[in-house]
Amino acid sequence: MSNFASLTRMRIQLALRNRMFFFFSVIFPLGMFFLYAGIFAKGNPRVVSFFLGPVISLNVMGSFWGLSAMLVMFREQGILRRFHVTPVTSTDMLASSILANYLLTLPTVFIELLFARVIFHVANLGDLLSLVVLVTVGTVAFASLGLGVASVTNTMQETQVLNQLLWLPLIFLSGATLPIAYLPKVAQRVAVFLPATYLVTGLQNAMYSAFPVWKLLTQILSLFFWTVLTFFVAAQLFRWEPESKIPRNAKLWALATALPFFLLGVWENKNGQILTQAQAAYRSLDQPAKSDRPPKAPQPKPDSPSMGDLPRPKEDTRPQP
Repeated sequence: MSNFASLTRMRIQLALRNRMFFFFSVIFPLGMFFLYAGIFAKGNPRVVSFFLGPVISLNVMGSFWGLSAMLVMFREQGILRRFHVTPVTSTDMLASSILANYLLTLPTVFIELLFARVIFHVANLGDLLSLVVLVTVGTVAFASLGLGVASVTNTMQETQVLNQLLWLPLIFLSGATLPIAYLPKVAQRVAVFLPATYLVTGLQNAMYSAFPVWKLLTQILSLFFWTVLTFFVAAQLFRWEPESKIPRNAKLWALATALPFFLLGVWENKNGQILTQAQAAYRSLDQPAKSDRPPKAPQPKPDSPSMGDLPRPKEDTRPQP
């Protein structure tokens, strides 16, 4: 256990020295936060709350990019070979990478929530338990994706190309950049086949609509099972030496990790509620919030007479002289 803790601490130190990891884990998420909250939401607390889930999703998802690139760089530079001569297994290396990535993601998420409350006056952050569960499961899931990418690529150039091919659909079709209900119908149908869609809609429902955990079981369980499958494949294909190349047929194992979301996407297109929930949240932005309604004028109490209820003086009916 002490070896695992030491390895995790070392992984955190190495990650903080990596510029790409620092950019996608800190700079990029905070930049997107102020872009959405300050420009798209125009500082409106209710709209900021709507965009807060997708912004945190970008923070959670972005870690896979830096993690995959960092592991491949360590393998090319021979750093992983040095770990291999110590009593460290491939599972220890991958698990410590995920834990280090999780510990580095949490401060940025906390800062975004703090800025939303203090700067943009978002009074309600939704269901905090659902938020914690989804951030945890989502961070581990996309970190496992990064490990899978690092396991199937041989060079840094290959890694960056594959990261681009994965990153663009994940952020543009999942609702992380544009609301999923705003996308064309065809794009919405494709979106339910992507794991990022379940993270984005889950966090948005947790924070904007305050959904409890039991209402988000589809998103949580799908990401959890995907994590287990992706981590298992990454551990089987992990390589310590830069000279060892992965055979082409082994890459089919990595492709098989998309099978759960393929089946889930077919189900969601026929019977699911993910798109329905996303459309309902988007339409609610056009409805006036309770705090936006003008206050009603106070009505007089029945026992306190108004001016119209006061007794009027009787007319003088005496004859005039």
